[in-house]
Amino acid sequence: MCLLSFSWNQHPEYKLILVANRDEYFDRPTKGLHQWDNGIYAGKDLKGGGTWLGFHPNGKFAALTNFRDPKNDKPLSRTRGELVTGFLNGDLSPKAYLSQLEKIKQDYNGFNLLVAEKEELMVLSNYGGGIQEVSSGIHGLSNAFLNTPWPKVESAKADLKNLLEQKTPNLEELLQLLQSKEKAPIELLPNTGIPIEMEQTISSQFIRVEDYYGTVNTTALCWGYDGTVSIKEVRTIPEREVNESTFIAK
Repeated sequence: MCLLSFSWNQHPEYKLILVANRDEYFDRPTKGLHQWDNGIYAGKDLKGGGTWLGFHPNGKFAALTNFRDPKNDKPLSRTRGELVTGFLNGDLSPKAYLSQLEKIKQDYNGFNLLVAEKEELMVLSNYGGGIQEVSSGIHGLSNAFLNTPWPKVESAKADLKNLLEQKTPNLEELLQLLQSKEKAPIELLPNTGIPIEMEQTISSQFIRVEDYYGTVNTTALCWGYDGTVSIKEVRTIPEREVNESTFIAK
């Protein structure tokens, strides 16, 4: 994923309300949201074999974003998608899993990993900061640390906050978020090591870079205190596809 906004442990009905955009090269093969043979609900990266966001009916959730630092990318590094599936398919708690991951985190290109189970939501970046417990409230994550105030992160958090103040949203209403193509002014852009023109091009919530890169799907998720999990994904690349799942997490 490349942009997430979410509410954690503050809504009266849902412990987690999340909406996320995945940005990717259009020619990278993927399969949309479905239940895997091992039980998890997730899309699948058919090149690397992992995923960017998923949920196991045993009550584990995980999501991943890349940390943008092109000058330090390692071309033969391990696929980051296995960080999500490793947690979902394992028996470790969020803190224990991230503690193990800290020992090998430099085997991967830059990442932020969110992992949750029961009342714990933790985040780890291999760019520093250590293992952090995510506090109750509304948060945003893109290609820097959690809540780094990039314009699109701030607008994504504000949009979710405004929606939650008006109503308890359904998945369709959540999927209307993160669709803005408005680009940030140059003076507000971060410096992540890419040309400033490209930095501005990808500063919008919903990205299109000609016909080769951009937002390929939006996913909405609601995880209730009663264990009910509802996920809906709208894919726009390679063609429009809608996938939805509802289940009870233990």
